[in-house]
This record gives sequence, C-alpha cells and structure tokens, in this order.
Amino acid sequence: MKRRTFLEVSLAGAAGVLTSGLPKIIAAASTSKGEETFLLGGDVLVNRLGFGAMRLTGEGIWGWPPDRESAKKVLRRAVELGVNFIDTADAYGPETNELLIAEALYPYPKGLVIATKGGNTRPGPGQWVPDGRPEYLAQCVDKSLKRLKLERIDLYQLHRIDSKVPVEESLGALKAARDAGKIRHVGLSEVTVAEIEQAKKVMPIVSIQNQYNITDRKAKVALNYCEKEKMGFIPWAPIGGSRNPSLRNTGNALEAEAKRHNVSVVQLALAWLLQKSPVILPIPGTSSLAHLEENMAAAKLQLTPQEWKKIEDLAGKS
Repeated sequence: MKRRTFLEVSLAGAAGVLTSGLPKIIAAASTSKGEETFLLGGDVLVNRLGFGAMRLTGEGIWGWPPDRESAKKVLRRAVELGVNFIDTADAYGPETNELLIAEALYPYPKGLVIATKGGNTRPGPGQWVPDGRPEYLAQCVDKSLKRLKLERIDLYQLHRIDSKVPVEESLGALKAARDAGKIRHVGLSEVTVAEIEQAKKVMPIVSIQNQYNITDRKAKVALNYCEKEKMGFIPWAPIGGSRNPSLRNTGNALEAEAKRHNVSVVQLALAWLLQKSPVILPIPGTSSLAHLEENMAAAKLQLTPQEWKKIEDLAGKS
C-alpha cells in the first residue's frame, strides 16, 4: 500500500478514532515525504511511525497471545496501513513474538524492516535478566535469523548492557555477526550518552531505544545526542505504560486539549513525538485492531508550534 492511500484506508476502518477528529487529521494530509520517513544507518528507509510487537504475547510478555489468529491480523493490518518498521525481541514470549511475525508476514513484502533484540533472558513471566556474554549473543543472532526466516537482520539491538560483561565484548559478538553478513546495522537499548559513545568505539551504532513519551522525557539528553549524530531514536512506551500510566487511561491532563483538537489523547501523544524530532521513530504496540487504526491515523495530525508548546507544558505538569 502506498503512503498516499494510508490516511483514506486507516480512517475508513478506524473504530477507535473519534469521528469528530477527521477534519483536523485530513487537513494535515499534505505532510512531506521527508518528514514521514527516516534513513536508518544511511541506507534503510523506514516510515517513522512503526509498530512494536511486544504486546502480541501472553500475560507478563510470556507465551503466545491468547488469540493467535487475531494477533496475526493486527500485524497484517499494520503493514496494510503503511508500517514498514516492526520492532520485536527474542525475549518477547520468549521467542514466540518472532515466530508470530514470520507466521503472519512471511514471505515479507518488499521494504519491510524487522528490528529485533537480544541479550535479555526470561526466567519467567515479567522477569528480565541481561546476558551480554558474546557466545550467548552469537547464538541469539543465529536463532533470531531462523525464527524470523531472514538471511540478514536489518537492525539488531543489544537489549540491555550487561553490567557483568564489558560492553566491548558484547558488541564484539555483534560486530562479528555484522561482518559475517548476518546483521546490517546495530542499535542499543536503554543507554546513556556515555554508553553510546563507548559503544561507538567498537562499531557504528545507528539507533537507540529508550523510554520516552510526552509525560516522561528523562531521555531528552540521549534524544538530543541522536539528533546531532543523525541516529534513530526509538521511544518505547510511546503512549505510557510500563513505569508510567497509559495515556489511554482517563483523567489525565491532556484530555481537554485532545478534545479541543477533536482527537484522542493517544493520537495527540503520538503526533507530539513525530513533530518533536525528525529522528524519533515511535513504535506504539497493541493487540487491538481498533487501537492500531487509531494509532496510525495520528501520523496526519499537525498543529502549530504554539499549540504543541501548550500541550507539552500541560503534559509536563501531569
């Protein structure tokens, strides 16, 4: 599906979109192609609003999703709506998330970029333990390639830096995998600027994935660094969740402002990320087709700088 048809399709099926918000979104449909896309690593073109597949698992990010067929429909619909950047990890399930993506989408459409991660083990539901041993990471890459049915992973991310293993050793394994043609580009997750610079002494780093959203901007320094270095910044929990309340919950400070612009709070939060920086690649995840449609329609919302400043200030007080 071409991007110019994206808005028409997404709004037509958007059970979760407030119908009164259509004029505001439609009016912004002339966004330039350059603002909608990002060149990852200088040679991988992605549409900036991607999809995070983590929620397509069982409770505690453990096991298969309760409704496997519905989960596959969500993945297929995301691609229909213009998503060509899907984020996953071997720790989601564990393993089931990567398998599900291959079940739903293989053979993959041309231009689809699947980013995965390794270096986080799962002793049980809701439990995460980093493992940055080079021999373990080498196995992780090979197993992800097999599960995803890929010959090369376009973006492989070190899920967490393991404090028990020198990062140079962990990245050494990923560098070897890249040199062998198994990985195209490498990214990091939950890192400081100092850690990024340390990693770049070993090999090029094209992106980072840190928690960041309109109500949680603690990663601002890392975002500014990515802008300067032209690296992708992938905000996880882009609409809250994890350590922050989800913006889908009622009673937050942005509700009135969203209503004034005839959109949902979630759409407002996603559109804020897209306008905040051209290097931001939001990956909102959901197991709901209605929420998926709502999320994707947010790409067409545009407000004035003054309106965004007001919204940002309101969110900062929440």
